[in-house]
Amino acid sequence: MKTEQIGWSHKEGWSGETDSGALEDAQLVLLFGPPSILKNETLFEKIRQSYPHAYILSGSTAGEILKTRVYDNSLVATAIRFENTVIKPIHVKIKNRKDSLSIGEKLVRTLDQEGLCHVFILADGLNVNGSELVKGMIKHLPKGVVITGGLTGDGGEFKETLVGANQMPESKVVTALGFYGTHLKVHYGSVSGFKPFGPERKITSSENNVLYELDGEPALGLYKKYLGDRIQDLPTQCFYFPLYYQTSQMEKGVVRTILGMDEKTGSMTFAGDLEQGGTVQLMKTNIDNLVSGAEEATKACRDSGASSPGMAILMSCIGRKIILKQRVEEEIEAVEEIFGPKTQLTGFYSYGEIAPIANSMHSHLHNQTMSITTFTEI
Repeated sequence: MKTEQIGWSHKEGWSGETDSGALEDAQLVLLFGPPSILKNETLFEKIRQSYPHAYILSGSTAGEILKTRVYDNSLVATAIRFENTVIKPIHVKIKNRKDSLSIGEKLVRTLDQEGLCHVFILADGLNVNGSELVKGMIKHLPKGVVITGGLTGDGGEFKETLVGANQMPESKVVTALGFYGTHLKVHYGSVSGFKPFGPERKITSSENNVLYELDGEPALGLYKKYLGDRIQDLPTQCFYFPLYYQTSQMEKGVVRTILGMDEKTGSMTFAGDLEQGGTVQLMKTNIDNLVSGAEEATKACRDSGASSPGMAILMSCIGRKIILKQRVEEEIEAVEEIFGPKTQLTGFYSYGEIAPIANSMHSHLHNQTMSITTFTEI
């Protein structure tokens, strides 16, 4: 497996070897940038000309990752040439967010199952229910095959998120890449760096990603009670105090970030589903803990066999970027320090990360994590 990375920005134009021809036979290009730049046909055609045989998978972002740098309003591309691995892409349009479960089922049923070793997915971050999408996909996955990926972003605007399936990117698209062969080794890790605190509360009323009641009381009222004086800084403080969510069917809990609040109903809307009967706890963090979380996710990859992978795709949450602020690159540097400089790092800040929990092979939608997928051919 060989990789090549290039980038573009308004200020500097193209950087990297876009005309070298070194990887003109690449089979895959991962292309990340904000919606406004991804929709630039001239830039897309430049990538197409540089890698004429590649399938171009593009996704809009809340920040782009290239090597150890984090960019805003740039385009980053990673071209990959596999020696002994085949990729088979599939994409679908989603008309209604309520169809996310069936779309997930359709994607996996359509993928060729024979020889499938991994599935990487990008989905529209605003028009897809990530929890239901993943739930539908894992129903039909062959044993031993894992899903990783993420939900696309738009810099915190929450207006338009895009996915491109070897064409100009669009909204309401879900794309899955099936990887085939015995030579590709894929490893993954997903850690938040947030810590639960306070009492555990039972979800007594919820619908999809809207939480109405905890222990029979309005959820928003309880949340405000525990935030105390910090309530004046809502909604910004929501990124600092997400919820730890768990059900009896889950090996370990996941983080759920608050997207909105309804004063009339006392409800809260989250970036992932919360099932009635599950439990939640408040969570908190600091910058050092977030960086440590990125380190732990990297070590999870390393300890499972990815000591110095050829490439790592990093999906980190927009909430982490908001908290880390000018220190955001520290979590990327923490990843490189463990993997080493030979590992090509790419990825973006997302509206949701898809990866297994802890040491399991069952994928879930996460919020506020650093979720890493590594690829190495042997």
